[in-house]
Amino acid sequence: MLGGVAIVIAVLLIPVGVLMTGAMASAVLGEFAYRDGRRRHEGSELLDLPD
Repeated sequence: MLGGVAIVIAVLLIPVGVLMTGAMASAVLGEFAYRDGRRRHEGSELLDLPD
């Protein structure tokens, strides 16, 4: 019985953990790429355009 409960918990928690980790990693990578792009193209008139 205890093994079944452990399997159910693992089946529910592992996918959620993987998705949350991926979301955090993509947010960090996106912010890094955004700041890098702003820094590399500082002074460009294209940066003044509204998003």
